[in-house]
Amino acid sequence: MRRQWKSVSVLLVVLLMAISVLSACTKSDSGNKNSQARATNGSSNTENTGSGENVSKDPIKLRLTAWGAPDEIAAFKKAVASFEAKHTNIKVDFQAISADYDTKLTTMVAGNDEPDIAMMESSTIAFPLAEEGKFVNLQDFLDKDTELTVDRLVPNIMYSSEPGNVVGIAPGPESFALFYNEDVFKDAGLTPPPAKASEAWTWDQFVEVTKKLTIDNKGKNATEEGFDPKNIKQFGVNVPTWWGAYSNFIYSNGGDFLSEDGKTFALNQPEAVEAIQKISDLINVHHVAPSPVQAKNIPGTNVALQTKKVAMAFDGQWASTSLAQSNFNFNVGVLPVMKQPMTTVVSGMFSMFKSTKHPEEAWELLKALIDPEASIELLTAGTWMPSHKEWYTDESYLTRWTENLPSRPSGYKDAVVEMVLSNSHATPTAYVKNFNKIMDIVNPALDKVWLGQQTAQEAMDSIAAKAQAQVQGRRDVQ
Repeated sequence: MRRQWKSVSVLLVVLLMAISVLSACTKSDSGNKNSQARATNGSSNTENTGSGENVSKDPIKLRLTAWGAPDEIAAFKKAVASFEAKHTNIKVDFQAISADYDTKLTTMVAGNDEPDIAMMESSTIAFPLAEEGKFVNLQDFLDKDTELTVDRLVPNIMYSSEPGNVVGIAPGPESFALFYNEDVFKDAGLTPPPAKASEAWTWDQFVEVTKKLTIDNKGKNATEEGFDPKNIKQFGVNVPTWWGAYSNFIYSNGGDFLSEDGKTFALNQPEAVEAIQKISDLINVHHVAPSPVQAKNIPGTNVALQTKKVAMAFDGQWASTSLAQSNFNFNVGVLPVMKQPMTTVVSGMFSMFKSTKHPEEAWELLKALIDPEASIELLTAGTWMPSHKEWYTDESYLTRWTENLPSRPSGYKDAVVEMVLSNSHATPTAYVKNFNKIMDIVNPALDKVWLGQQTAQEAMDSIAAKAQAQVQGRRDVQ
Protein backbone atom coordinates (compact mmCIF):
# COMPACT_ATOMS: atom_id res chain seq x y z
CA MET A 1 0.00 0.00 0.00
CA ARG A 2 2.76 2.38 0.95
CA ARG A 3 4.57 1.71 -2.35
CA GLN A 4 1.26 2.12 -4.25
CA TRP A 5 0.59 5.47 -2.41
CA LYS A 6 4.10 6.60 -3.26
CA SER A 7 3.51 5.69 -6.92
CA VAL A 8 0.22 7.57 -7.01
CA SER A 9 1.82 10.57 -5.28
CA VAL A 10 4.67 10.68 -7.78
CA LEU A 11 2.19 10.48 -10.65
CA LEU A 12 0.11 13.36 -9.21
CA VAL A 13 3.22 15.53 -8.82
CA VAL A 14 4.24 14.87 -12.43
CA LEU A 15 0.70 15.70 -13.65
CA LEU A 16 0.58 18.94 -11.61
CA MET A 17 3.98 20.03 -12.96
CA ALA A 18 2.88 19.33 -16.50
CA ILE A 19 -0.32 21.35 -16.01
CA SER A 20 1.67 24.26 -14.51
CA VAL A 21 4.10 24.29 -17.43
CA LEU A 22 1.26 24.20 -19.98
CA SER A 23 -0.60 26.93 -18.09
CA ALA A 24 2.49 29.11 -17.97
CA CYS A 25 3.09 28.58 -21.66
CA THR A 26 -0.54 29.50 -22.41
CA LYS A 27 -0.38 32.69 -20.27
CA SER A 28 2.91 33.65 -21.80
CA ASP A 29 1.63 33.10 -25.29
CA SER A 30 -1.57 35.00 -24.52
CA GLY A 31 0.40 37.89 -23.07
CA ASN A 32 2.61 38.06 -26.12
CA LYS A 33 -0.40 38.03 -28.38
CA ASN A 34 -2.07 40.83 -26.38
CA SER A 35 1.13 42.83 -26.43
CA GLN A 36 1.44 42.27 -30.14
CA ALA A 37 -2.18 43.33 -30.59
CA ARG A 38 -1.64 46.54 -28.58
CA ALA A 39 1.52 47.24 -30.52
CA THR A 40 -0.25 46.63 -33.81
CA ASN A 41 -3.17 48.89 -32.85
CA GLY A 42 -0.79 51.51 -31.55
CA SER A 43 1.14 51.64 -34.78
CA SER A 44 -1.94 51.94 -36.91
CA ASN A 45 -4.35 54.10 -34.87
CA THR A 46 -2.36 56.07 -32.33
CA GLU A 47 0.88 57.96 -32.08
CA ASN A 48 3.02 58.89 -29.14
CA THR A 49 3.29 62.56 -28.19
CA GLY A 50 5.26 64.48 -25.65
CA SER A 51 2.26 64.33 -23.36
CA GLY A 52 2.99 60.67 -22.65
CA GLU A 53 -0.39 59.73 -24.06
CA ASN A 54 -1.31 58.26 -27.40
CA VAL A 55 -3.35 60.42 -29.70
CA SER A 56 -5.56 58.79 -32.29
CA LYS A 57 -4.52 58.46 -35.91
CA ASP A 58 -8.11 58.02 -36.98
CA PRO A 59 -9.56 60.98 -38.90
CA ILE A 60 -10.39 63.77 -36.45
CA LYS A 61 -11.75 67.28 -36.75
CA LEU A 62 -11.03 69.99 -34.15
CA ARG A 63 -12.62 73.43 -33.92
CA LEU A 64 -10.73 76.52 -32.86
CA THR A 65 -11.94 80.09 -32.34
CA ALA A 66 -9.83 83.21 -31.81
CA TRP A 67 -9.69 86.91 -32.59
CA GLY A 68 -6.84 89.24 -33.39
CA ALA A 69 -5.23 91.71 -35.73
CA PRO A 70 -4.40 90.38 -39.21
CA ASP A 71 -0.83 89.52 -38.20
CA GLU A 72 -2.08 87.62 -35.15
CA ILE A 73 -4.61 85.68 -37.23
CA ALA A 74 -1.82 84.87 -39.68
CA ALA A 75 0.25 83.49 -36.79
CA PHE A 76 -2.63 81.28 -35.65
CA LYS A 77 -3.10 79.98 -39.20
CA LYS A 78 0.61 79.20 -39.38
CA ALA A 79 0.40 77.28 -36.10
CA VAL A 80 -2.61 75.35 -37.36
CA ALA A 81 -0.90 74.50 -40.64
CA SER A 82 2.16 73.26 -38.78
CA PHE A 83 -0.03 71.21 -36.46
CA GLU A 84 -1.95 69.64 -39.36
CA ALA A 85 1.30 68.80 -41.14
CA LYS A 86 2.50 66.97 -38.03
CA HIS A 87 -0.86 65.25 -37.42
CA THR A 88 -2.02 64.36 -40.92
CA ASN A 89 -5.21 62.73 -39.67
CA ILE A 90 -6.42 65.90 -37.91
CA LYS A 91 -8.11 68.85 -39.59
CA VAL A 92 -8.65 72.08 -37.69
CA ASP A 93 -11.67 74.23 -38.42
CA PHE A 94 -10.28 77.65 -37.44
CA GLN A 95 -12.88 80.37 -37.01
CA ALA A 96 -11.36 83.86 -36.78
CA ILE A 97 -14.12 85.99 -35.26
CA SER A 98 -13.33 89.65 -35.84
CA ALA A 99 -16.28 91.35 -34.11
CA ASP A 100 -18.51 90.68 -31.07
CA TYR A 101 -16.32 87.72 -30.16
CA ASP A 102 -17.63 87.26 -26.63
CA THR A 103 -21.26 87.43 -27.77
CA LYS A 104 -20.73 84.94 -30.58
CA LEU A 105 -18.82 82.50 -28.40
CA THR A 106 -21.44 82.80 -25.67
CA THR A 107 -24.11 81.98 -28.24
CA MET A 108 -22.15 78.94 -29.37
CA VAL A 109 -21.83 77.74 -25.78
CA ALA A 110 -25.54 78.28 -25.13
CA GLY A 111 -26.33 76.17 -28.18
CA ASN A 112 -23.99 73.36 -27.10
CA ASP A 113 -21.92 74.17 -30.16
CA GLU A 114 -18.63 74.79 -28.39
CA PRO A 115 -15.26 74.66 -30.12
CA ASP A 116 -12.58 72.31 -28.79
CA ILE A 117 -10.16 75.18 -28.13
CA ALA A 118 -11.00 78.88 -27.80
CA MET A 119 -9.03 82.03 -27.18
CA MET A 120 -10.67 84.29 -24.60
CA GLU A 121 -10.26 87.40 -22.51
CA SER A 122 -10.08 86.35 -18.89
CA SER A 123 -12.51 88.62 -17.05
CA THR A 124 -15.20 89.19 -19.69
CA ILE A 125 -15.90 85.62 -20.74
CA ALA A 126 -13.34 83.00 -19.70
CA PHE A 127 -13.82 83.05 -15.93
CA PRO A 128 -17.63 83.35 -16.14
CA LEU A 129 -17.55 80.16 -18.25
CA ALA A 130 -14.96 78.57 -15.95
CA GLU A 131 -17.31 79.11 -13.02
CA GLU A 132 -19.89 77.11 -14.96
CA GLY A 133 -17.37 74.25 -15.15
CA LYS A 134 -16.94 74.49 -18.91
CA PHE A 135 -13.19 73.95 -19.14
CA VAL A 136 -10.78 71.05 -18.84
CA ASN A 137 -8.19 71.35 -16.04
CA LEU A 138 -4.99 71.87 -18.02
CA GLN A 139 -2.91 71.17 -14.93
CA ASP A 140 -3.49 67.46 -15.59
CA PHE A 141 -1.85 67.80 -19.01
CA LEU A 142 0.97 69.97 -17.71
CA ASP A 143 1.73 67.37 -15.02
CA LYS A 144 2.24 64.51 -17.49
CA ASP A 145 3.53 66.30 -20.57
CA THR A 146 7.26 65.92 -21.19
CA GLU A 147 7.42 68.81 -23.68
CA LEU A 148 5.42 71.51 -21.93
CA THR A 149 5.53 71.86 -18.14
CA VAL A 150 4.81 74.70 -15.73
CA ASP A 151 8.54 75.27 -15.26
CA ARG A 152 8.98 75.84 -18.99
CA LEU A 153 6.48 78.72 -19.09
CA VAL A 154 7.21 82.33 -18.10
CA PRO A 155 5.55 83.60 -14.89
CA ASN A 156 1.99 84.91 -14.75
CA ILE A 157 0.65 83.51 -18.02
CA MET A 158 -1.51 80.71 -16.60
CA TYR A 159 -5.08 81.37 -15.51
CA SER A 160 -6.56 79.24 -12.72
CA SER A 161 -10.12 79.19 -11.43
CA GLU A 162 -8.61 78.00 -8.13
CA PRO A 163 -5.18 76.70 -7.09
CA GLY A 164 -4.45 73.55 -9.11
CA ASN A 165 -7.19 74.09 -11.69
CA VAL A 166 -5.61 75.75 -14.74
CA VAL A 167 -8.31 76.87 -17.17
CA GLY A 168 -6.20 78.85 -19.63
CA ILE A 169 -2.66 79.49 -20.91
CA ALA A 170 -1.59 82.69 -22.65
CA PRO A 171 -0.17 82.49 -26.18
CA GLY A 172 1.73 85.79 -25.99
CA PRO A 173 2.35 87.63 -22.72
CA GLU A 174 2.57 91.43 -22.66
CA SER A 175 4.05 93.78 -20.09
CA PHE A 176 4.45 97.53 -19.54
CA ALA A 177 7.46 99.82 -19.91
CA LEU A 178 8.49 103.45 -20.42
CA PHE A 179 8.94 104.30 -24.11
CA TYR A 180 10.69 107.54 -25.07
CA ASN A 181 12.03 109.70 -27.91
CA GLU A 182 15.83 109.63 -27.70
CA ASP A 183 16.22 112.92 -29.60
CA VAL A 184 14.09 114.78 -27.06
CA PHE A 185 16.46 113.75 -24.27
CA LYS A 186 19.50 114.62 -26.38
CA ASP A 187 18.11 118.06 -27.22
CA ALA A 188 17.30 118.72 -23.54
CA GLY A 189 20.69 117.48 -22.39
CA LEU A 190 19.08 114.92 -20.09
CA THR A 191 20.00 111.32 -19.35
CA PRO A 192 17.37 108.91 -20.74
CA PRO A 193 15.45 106.50 -18.49
CA PRO A 194 17.56 103.59 -17.23
CA ALA A 195 16.73 100.15 -18.59
CA LYS A 196 17.87 98.00 -15.66
CA ALA A 197 15.49 97.50 -12.74
CA SER A 198 18.36 97.99 -10.29
CA GLU A 199 18.90 101.50 -11.70
CA ALA A 200 15.25 102.50 -12.11
CA TRP A 201 14.25 106.07 -11.36
CA THR A 202 12.47 106.70 -8.09
CA TRP A 203 9.11 108.34 -8.53
CA ASP A 204 10.52 111.72 -7.45
CA GLN A 205 13.40 111.45 -9.94
CA PHE A 206 10.90 110.59 -12.64
CA VAL A 207 8.72 113.61 -11.80
CA GLU A 208 11.70 115.96 -11.94
CA VAL A 209 12.67 114.74 -15.41
CA THR A 210 9.09 114.99 -16.72
CA LYS A 211 8.93 118.61 -15.49
CA LYS A 212 12.04 119.48 -17.49
CA LEU A 213 10.57 117.80 -20.58
CA THR A 214 7.17 119.49 -20.35
CA ILE A 215 7.34 122.60 -22.55
CA ASP A 216 4.72 125.32 -23.00
CA ASN A 217 4.07 127.36 -26.14
CA LYS A 218 6.66 129.97 -25.10
CA GLY A 219 9.37 127.39 -24.64
CA LYS A 220 9.36 127.34 -20.83
CA ASN A 221 9.50 124.02 -19.03
CA ALA A 222 7.50 123.08 -15.93
CA THR A 223 10.38 123.94 -13.57
CA GLU A 224 10.64 127.52 -14.79
CA GLU A 225 8.83 130.59 -13.51
CA GLY A 226 6.13 131.73 -15.88
CA PHE A 227 5.43 128.22 -17.20
CA ASP A 228 1.89 128.14 -18.64
CA PRO A 229 0.19 124.80 -17.82
CA LYS A 230 -2.78 125.72 -20.02
CA ASN A 231 -0.73 125.96 -23.19
CA ILE A 232 1.56 122.95 -23.34
CA LYS A 233 3.07 121.86 -26.64
CA GLN A 234 5.09 118.91 -25.28
CA PHE A 235 4.12 116.83 -22.25
CA GLY A 236 6.80 115.01 -20.30
CA VAL A 237 4.83 111.76 -20.25
CA ASN A 238 1.56 110.24 -21.38
CA VAL A 239 -0.19 108.09 -18.76
CA PRO A 240 -3.11 105.86 -19.79
CA THR A 241 -5.73 105.78 -17.05
CA TRP A 242 -7.06 102.21 -17.48
CA TRP A 243 -6.42 99.57 -14.81
CA GLY A 244 -3.67 97.77 -16.76
CA ALA A 245 -1.51 100.91 -16.73
CA TYR A 246 -2.02 102.07 -13.14
CA SER A 247 -1.88 98.52 -11.73
CA ASN A 248 1.89 98.59 -12.35
CA PHE A 249 2.29 101.33 -9.76
CA ILE A 250 -0.19 99.93 -7.26
CA TYR A 251 1.86 96.70 -7.23
CA SER A 252 5.14 98.65 -7.20
CA ASN A 253 3.90 100.51 -4.12
CA GLY A 254 2.91 97.28 -2.32
CA GLY A 255 -0.83 97.69 -2.93
CA ASP A 256 -3.44 95.47 -4.52
CA PHE A 257 -7.03 95.39 -5.70
CA LEU A 258 -8.07 93.00 -2.89
CA SER A 259 -6.57 92.04 0.45
CA GLU A 260 -4.33 88.95 0.58
CA ASP A 261 -7.16 86.77 1.90
CA GLY A 262 -9.48 88.06 -0.82
CA LYS A 263 -12.09 89.27 1.64
CA THR A 264 -11.62 93.03 1.46
CA PHE A 265 -11.67 95.70 -1.26
CA ALA A 266 -8.18 97.22 -1.15
CA LEU A 267 -8.06 100.13 -3.59
CA ASN A 268 -8.91 102.47 -0.70
CA GLN A 269 -5.91 101.22 1.30
CA PRO A 270 -2.84 103.50 1.74
CA GLU A 271 -0.52 101.77 -0.76
CA ALA A 272 -3.06 101.76 -3.60
CA VAL A 273 -4.37 105.24 -2.80
CA GLU A 274 -0.86 106.71 -2.79
CA ALA A 275 -0.05 105.16 -6.17
CA ILE A 276 -3.27 106.42 -7.74
CA GLN A 277 -2.81 109.87 -6.23
CA LYS A 278 0.74 110.18 -7.57
CA ILE A 279 -0.47 109.38 -11.07
CA SER A 280 -3.25 111.94 -10.72
CA ASP A 281 -0.69 114.50 -9.52
CA LEU A 282 1.23 114.09 -12.77
CA ILE A 283 -1.85 115.49 -14.48
CA ASN A 284 -3.34 117.92 -11.98
CA VAL A 285 -0.45 119.12 -9.78
CA HIS A 286 2.71 118.89 -11.86
CA HIS A 287 0.98 119.38 -15.23
CA VAL A 288 3.42 117.01 -16.94
CA ALA A 289 0.85 114.55 -18.33
CA PRO A 290 -2.30 115.26 -20.36
CA SER A 291 -5.66 115.11 -18.60
CA PRO A 292 -8.28 112.68 -19.95
CA VAL A 293 -9.75 115.66 -21.85
CA GLN A 294 -6.39 116.71 -23.29
CA ALA A 295 -5.51 113.09 -24.03
CA LYS A 296 -8.29 112.98 -26.61
CA ASN A 297 -6.05 115.12 -28.81
CA ILE A 298 -2.95 113.05 -28.13
CA PRO A 299 -2.32 110.48 -30.91
CA GLY A 300 -1.15 106.92 -30.37
CA THR A 301 2.16 106.31 -28.64
CA ASN A 302 4.20 106.02 -31.84
CA VAL A 303 2.87 109.28 -33.34
CA ALA A 304 2.83 111.12 -30.00
CA LEU A 305 6.50 110.34 -29.43
CA GLN A 306 7.50 110.86 -33.05
CA THR A 307 5.85 114.30 -33.24
CA LYS A 308 7.10 115.24 -29.75
CA LYS A 309 3.60 115.71 -28.36
CA VAL A 310 5.02 113.73 -25.45
CA ALA A 311 8.61 112.87 -24.52
CA MET A 312 7.82 109.58 -22.79
CA ALA A 313 4.84 107.23 -22.59
CA PHE A 314 3.76 104.39 -20.33
CA ASP A 315 2.52 101.67 -22.65
CA GLY A 316 2.37 97.94 -23.23
CA GLN A 317 5.29 96.33 -25.00
CA TRP A 318 2.92 95.72 -27.93
CA ALA A 319 3.52 99.37 -28.87
CA SER A 320 6.90 98.20 -30.16
CA THR A 321 5.35 97.18 -33.48
CA SER A 322 4.03 100.63 -34.44
CA LEU A 323 7.08 102.35 -32.98
CA ALA A 324 9.34 100.20 -35.17
CA GLN A 325 7.35 101.22 -38.21
CA SER A 326 7.80 104.94 -37.43
CA ASN A 327 10.86 106.81 -38.57
CA PHE A 328 12.44 108.24 -35.42
CA ASN A 329 14.83 107.28 -32.64
CA PHE A 330 12.85 105.61 -29.89
CA ASN A 331 13.98 103.47 -27.00
CA VAL A 332 12.52 101.85 -23.91
CA GLY A 333 13.33 102.14 -20.22
CA VAL A 334 12.13 100.41 -17.10
CA LEU A 335 9.09 101.86 -15.32
CA PRO A 336 9.86 104.25 -12.45
CA VAL A 337 9.67 102.64 -9.03
CA MET A 338 7.55 103.56 -6.04
CA LYS A 339 8.82 100.86 -3.64
CA GLN A 340 9.93 97.98 -5.86
CA PRO A 341 10.35 97.37 -9.63
CA MET A 342 7.21 95.85 -11.10
CA THR A 343 5.38 95.29 -14.37
CA THR A 344 1.93 93.75 -14.88
CA VAL A 345 1.59 90.86 -17.34
CA VAL A 346 -1.58 90.91 -19.44
CA SER A 347 -2.72 88.60 -22.24
CA GLY A 348 -5.54 86.57 -23.72
CA MET A 349 -5.78 82.85 -22.94
CA PHE A 350 -6.46 79.56 -24.72
CA SER A 351 -8.83 77.14 -22.99
CA MET A 352 -10.11 73.64 -23.77
CA PHE A 353 -13.84 72.96 -23.46
CA LYS A 354 -14.89 69.86 -21.54
CA SER A 355 -17.23 68.99 -24.39
CA THR A 356 -14.30 68.08 -26.63
CA LYS A 357 -14.31 64.48 -27.76
CA HIS A 358 -10.58 64.56 -28.37
CA PRO A 359 -8.85 66.06 -25.33
CA GLU A 360 -5.40 64.60 -26.13
CA GLU A 361 -5.49 65.96 -29.67
CA ALA A 362 -6.91 69.29 -28.47
CA TRP A 363 -4.02 69.58 -25.99
CA GLU A 364 -1.55 69.02 -28.81
CA LEU A 365 -3.28 71.81 -30.76
CA LEU A 366 -3.11 74.16 -27.76
CA LYS A 367 0.61 73.43 -27.44
CA ALA A 368 1.09 74.25 -31.11
CA LEU A 369 -0.77 77.57 -30.70
CA ILE A 370 1.54 78.79 -27.92
CA ASP A 371 4.71 77.48 -29.58
CA PRO A 372 6.98 80.53 -30.16
CA GLU A 373 8.15 79.03 -33.44
CA ALA A 374 4.64 79.46 -34.81
CA SER A 375 4.49 83.12 -33.84
CA ILE A 376 8.07 84.12 -34.66
CA GLU A 377 6.86 86.87 -37.02
CA LEU A 378 4.80 88.40 -34.19
CA LEU A 379 7.78 88.18 -31.86
CA THR A 380 10.18 89.87 -34.24
CA ALA A 381 7.61 92.50 -35.27
CA GLY A 382 7.18 93.48 -31.62
CA THR A 383 3.55 92.44 -31.12
CA TRP A 384 4.03 89.49 -28.73
CA MET A 385 6.51 88.01 -26.32
CA PRO A 386 7.10 84.23 -26.12
CA SER A 387 5.30 82.03 -23.62
CA HIS A 388 8.23 79.63 -23.25
CA LYS A 389 10.85 80.57 -20.66
CA GLU A 390 13.80 79.18 -22.63
CA TRP A 391 13.14 81.85 -25.25
CA TYR A 392 14.13 84.37 -22.55
CA THR A 393 17.04 82.48 -20.99
CA ASP A 394 18.70 80.59 -23.87
CA GLU A 395 20.80 83.06 -25.86
CA SER A 396 20.23 81.23 -29.14
CA TYR A 397 16.47 81.69 -28.78
CA LEU A 398 16.63 85.16 -27.23
CA THR A 399 18.75 86.47 -30.09
CA ARG A 400 16.14 85.45 -32.64
CA TRP A 401 13.48 87.85 -31.33
CA THR A 402 15.42 90.63 -29.61
CA GLU A 403 18.57 91.50 -31.59
CA ASN A 404 19.10 93.63 -34.70
CA LEU A 405 15.40 94.34 -35.01
CA PRO A 406 13.71 97.77 -35.31
CA SER A 407 11.12 96.65 -32.74
CA ARG A 408 13.72 95.79 -30.11
CA PRO A 409 15.80 98.86 -29.17
CA SER A 410 18.86 98.69 -26.91
CA GLY A 411 16.92 98.91 -23.63
CA TYR A 412 14.48 96.13 -24.47
CA LYS A 413 16.23 93.13 -22.91
CA ASP A 414 16.57 94.78 -19.50
CA ALA A 415 13.44 96.94 -19.41
CA VAL A 416 11.03 94.33 -20.78
CA VAL A 417 12.48 90.80 -21.05
CA GLU A 418 14.23 90.75 -17.68
CA MET A 419 11.31 92.48 -15.98
CA VAL A 420 8.86 89.80 -17.13
CA LEU A 421 11.14 87.09 -15.79
CA SER A 422 12.11 88.69 -12.48
CA ASN A 423 9.73 91.52 -11.56
CA SER A 424 6.30 90.78 -12.98
CA HIS A 425 2.87 90.55 -11.37
CA ALA A 426 -0.22 88.72 -12.56
CA THR A 427 -2.99 90.81 -14.04
CA PRO A 428 -5.81 91.42 -11.53
CA THR A 429 -8.23 89.78 -13.96
CA ALA A 430 -6.39 86.50 -13.30
CA TYR A 431 -7.12 86.36 -9.59
CA VAL A 432 -9.81 88.91 -8.59
CA LYS A 433 -13.21 87.25 -8.71
CA ASN A 434 -16.04 89.41 -10.09
CA PHE A 435 -13.41 91.85 -11.38
CA ASN A 436 -15.60 93.55 -13.97
CA LYS A 437 -18.42 94.24 -11.52
CA ILE A 438 -15.98 95.75 -9.04
CA MET A 439 -14.40 97.93 -11.70
CA ASP A 440 -17.81 99.09 -12.94
CA ILE A 441 -18.00 100.81 -9.56
CA VAL A 442 -14.35 101.90 -9.36
CA ASN A 443 -13.93 103.42 -12.81
CA PRO A 444 -16.48 106.28 -12.53
CA ALA A 445 -14.96 107.23 -9.17
CA LEU A 446 -11.45 107.25 -10.62
CA ASP A 447 -12.59 109.50 -13.45
CA LYS A 448 -13.06 112.21 -10.80
CA VAL A 449 -9.50 111.59 -9.58
CA TRP A 450 -7.99 111.88 -13.07
CA LEU A 451 -9.94 115.12 -13.57
CA GLY A 452 -8.69 116.48 -10.24
CA GLN A 453 -12.19 116.73 -8.78
CA GLN A 454 -11.48 114.39 -5.84
CA THR A 455 -8.43 112.94 -4.14
CA ALA A 456 -7.79 109.25 -4.57
CA GLN A 457 -8.65 108.66 -0.92
CA GLU A 458 -11.95 110.54 -1.18
CA ALA A 459 -12.93 108.75 -4.37
CA MET A 460 -12.06 105.23 -3.22
CA ASP A 461 -13.61 105.72 0.21
CA SER A 462 -16.80 106.99 -1.42
CA ILE A 463 -17.36 103.71 -3.28
CA ALA A 464 -15.64 101.30 -0.88
CA ALA A 465 -18.83 99.91 0.64
CA LYS A 466 -20.47 99.46 -2.75
CA ALA A 467 -17.35 97.81 -4.18
CA GLN A 468 -17.02 95.62 -1.08
CA ALA A 469 -20.50 94.27 -1.76
CA GLN A 470 -19.18 92.88 -5.06
CA VAL A 471 -16.08 91.24 -3.55
CA GLN A 472 -16.22 87.48 -3.99
CA GLY A 473 -12.65 86.53 -3.12
CA ARG A 474 -9.44 85.61 -4.93
CA ARG A 475 -8.81 82.69 -7.25
CA ASP A 476 -5.21 82.30 -6.10
CA VAL A 477 -6.05 81.37 -2.49
CA GLN A 478 -7.96 78.38 -1.18
